[in-house]
Amino acid sequence: MLNVGLIGCGNIAETYFRSQEYFNNINFISCTDINEEAAKKCADQYNIKIQSVDDLLSNPDIDVILNLTVPQAHHEVTKKILLAGKHSYCEKPLSISFEQGKELVEIAKEKNIYLGNAPDTFLGAGGQLSRQLLDVGEIGDVQLGNFIFAFPGVETFHHNPDSWYKKGGGPIIDMGPYFFTMLVHLLGPAKNVQSRGIKVKENRIIDAGPRKDEKVIVEVPTSYTFNVEFRSGALIQGFISFDVINHQRNHMELYGTKGSMIVPDPNMFGGPVTISKEIGSEWVDHSVDAMHLGKVNIINHSGRTNEAPQQSNYRGAGLADLIYAIENNTEHRCNGNLALHVLDLIESTINAAELGQEITLQTTCNKPAPFTEDQISHIMK
Repeated sequence: MLNVGLIGCGNIAETYFRSQEYFNNINFISCTDINEEAAKKCADQYNIKIQSVDDLLSNPDIDVILNLTVPQAHHEVTKKILLAGKHSYCEKPLSISFEQGKELVEIAKEKNIYLGNAPDTFLGAGGQLSRQLLDVGEIGDVQLGNFIFAFPGVETFHHNPDSWYKKGGGPIIDMGPYFFTMLVHLLGPAKNVQSRGIKVKENRIIDAGPRKDEKVIVEVPTSYTFNVEFRSGALIQGFISFDVINHQRNHMELYGTKGSMIVPDPNMFGGPVTISKEIGSEWVDHSVDAMHLGKVNIINHSGRTNEAPQQSNYRGAGLADLIYAIENNTEHRCNGNLALHVLDLIESTINAAELGQEITLQTTCNKPAPFTEDQISHIMK
């Protein structure tokens, strides 16, 4: 079993530590954070060692380092990990700029090191069943679709939401990776994008924690509407926003020549996948409950718009797939080329809004290989 070190002990760390309950090849042994109190709490709770960043990077017992720092630090930290000769898996996005992400992919290739990157939610049962049904032509040739992520903003629940509203933050960088990665998984690489953005408020009021009622200055647009053309010919409309109190739209819908599909929440792992094949017909649910990464393991409700009270969250699947790939000398699905293409689409969407023109992407990539139930069984406890 390969050993994992962790840089960044914030909110999402708990979810990744929980992945050790589901996957048989994830073994955390050390952590670090600029906030010593957060690192100590993490180390005490999970019975692992605290180290400085430099000591963790040079620790010969660590094979893979998980980077859970804020997006603005992803490039710097991941570059240090790669230059230290460690395999890297990072939270989304790969970086906040395409050129920085490109450099990371080049370093990993030059040093023959695995570079992995979230999101891994497309590996879940919802994403995989959607892919299976599309691949067998269940709704025909997909040429159209739309998706939405919209809620009132990170300050409604996060104690320190500042980075979401500074340069390198915003809704496209925060939530775009989930939807863009799912679409590339289902339809293949994107070709170009047109976009418009708006900043609805000049500041945000923190609604929770010790900084409650404190103002945060907003430096970036907080809502975007856009169209993405894929190399397959599909044209997909998107809306991502930190400015919507409530809505009743589905997360993602795809329209084919033989029917329509509701793709489940790309921010989670579950389902069902819902299909209608005739005008005015009933929508039919295709359950994922019996699939490895579709079983419900969350029963609560945050109060966020359109979030199911029962869900499946198996974050860490991408890390487990990367570790399995290292051990078996194969390609993992959440790889650097996919992450760089998604980053290209993120940056192009933001730039298209700023410039008021269509932007052609600089990259392409392969569709990730399907994640079969048999393959998943090798990494499950």
